[in-house]
Amino acid sequence: MTGPEHTEVHGLSVPAASAALEAIGAGAYVVDEQGCITAVNARAEELLGRPAAELLGHDAHDLLHRGPQGQQLPRTQCAMRQAFHAGHTAQADEDYFVHADGSVLPVSWLITPYGVGDHRAATLVVFHVPEQPRDTGPRPEPAGRSLSELQRLALLAETTTQLTSTLDADEALRRLVALVVPRLADWAVVDLITERDEVWRAVVIHAEGDTLVQREDLQGPMPPIPEESPMPLSRALRGVSSTLAGPRTYQGTPDSGIAVEQARLFSATGMHSAAIAPIRSTRAVLGALTLGRTETPVAFAPMDLPLIEDIARRAGLALDNARLYQRQRKVAETMQNHLLPQMPGVAGLEMAVRYLPAPDASHVGGDWYDAFPLPDASTALAIGDVVGHDLEAAAGMAQVRNMLRAYAWSQHEPPSRIVERLDEAIQHITDVAMATMIFGRIEAAHDGHWRLSWTNAGHPPPLLISRDGLTSYLTDGHGILLGTQAGLRRPDATALLPPGSTLVLYTDGLIEAPVQSLDTGLNRLRRHAAALAHRPLVPFTDQLLHRVRPAGNDDDVALLALRVPQN
Repeated sequence: MTGPEHTEVHGLSVPAASAALEAIGAGAYVVDEQGCITAVNARAEELLGRPAAELLGHDAHDLLHRGPQGQQLPRTQCAMRQAFHAGHTAQADEDYFVHADGSVLPVSWLITPYGVGDHRAATLVVFHVPEQPRDTGPRPEPAGRSLSELQRLALLAETTTQLTSTLDADEALRRLVALVVPRLADWAVVDLITERDEVWRAVVIHAEGDTLVQREDLQGPMPPIPEESPMPLSRALRGVSSTLAGPRTYQGTPDSGIAVEQARLFSATGMHSAAIAPIRSTRAVLGALTLGRTETPVAFAPMDLPLIEDIARRAGLALDNARLYQRQRKVAETMQNHLLPQMPGVAGLEMAVRYLPAPDASHVGGDWYDAFPLPDASTALAIGDVVGHDLEAAAGMAQVRNMLRAYAWSQHEPPSRIVERLDEAIQHITDVAMATMIFGRIEAAHDGHWRLSWTNAGHPPPLLISRDGLTSYLTDGHGILLGTQAGLRRPDATALLPPGSTLVLYTDGLIEAPVQSLDTGLNRLRRHAAALAHRPLVPFTDQLLHRVRPAGNDDDVALLALRVPQN
């Protein structure tokens, strides 16, 4: 069994999953496919009288499930175990767990399946020990879509895991709406405050049966937030409070442009009751969540506000994280674009370059390309990959590229000797631990041919495609990667590029994926390059990236394509 420290829930590590469980308020734990506990919150430890160390890794049924007299419960008679194996959501109002002291705890529980990283399955268990009522008087029921206490706790748990497992703001909003409509409301409206302090009505969604319908005509820019308005949405957007509202709330003379838009919203949607809560992060107010009812006859009540506030608070944290991530990604991409050079104009040759950042990493990495003129009228070509996917890798990449330029310009030597000098230097004056690279020079030869000479330091081989679609990998000149300190001499290779041919230099992100072999990736590149040989160079390059890059690729990709003109 995989140890708890390696388990992931919705792509979260155990510490992150445990933090999500802490927000639930009731006892909660997660079990893996075998029913063993992999994460637990403090409330569960308290109710069961057991520290996490006595729970993690143990079979939940054997450790906790009991009959009403405390007797061991056969698995075939355990309703929770049956629901667990069936893989669907279930709940029970009367069941029994055993406390650490041997006493029997009457519990009500709810279980629901959750996806886990690496395609594994997990199940969330939320349980509650009902308090004994002090009197027999009736308790008030929640208004509207009456949710039990366990259902509310489970909704909060689901909100936490769903929203914290994405760093895409639009996806977070989509998940938020799917969680609350139609479970709590018939309508969901999200107003967001942009980074320029403008208000944008980002979401207006209505439940029509099982379908969520977007009302784009009600979405779009909103008037500015008034500083003093007592109206519900204005107060929520200032982060003041959550409020109930209805059509009459906005029937009077409007005190702001936002009040005008709210009156239009109630009129267009037919909402007879709404609950409006601020969407806050730890740093700022990000917007407001409005839940409205039309088909549901019962209006929202004050007792519904705490749940909606909790949901909006979790949405705020998720949106703030997504914004921070997107801001970091933009900075990283800008940095990467400045690090990668513009291609020089070379008479008689066409060149196209592309760089695609890693989709799920920090969006900056060690992949790079370069081309620059040399004093002997030839043109240097290079492509490489410094190990890593972070700012350190990008900085190392810039060091290697600049050192290569200096050696190539100042030393009139074969590519192999230039790379040997570079390899000796990076071991002493950079923090680069390991890198791959192809370095070569290209120059006009005769009869429309161009001569390429190169050396390969552990990099995927260049691909040459004739204008008729014949392909060959240039596997000569291959040596070990940079940074091994082996001190071996590097080989050189030479090839003639015929008229109309295309040379493709690329990094391993174009051909490698966890679920496919390297040969599969190379064959895929070869086939698509041959099929695209007749295309102009720019669409050839774009289509090659689109077709060949694996869907599950988590690496960045650099690509340099060069075409020799036809005679």
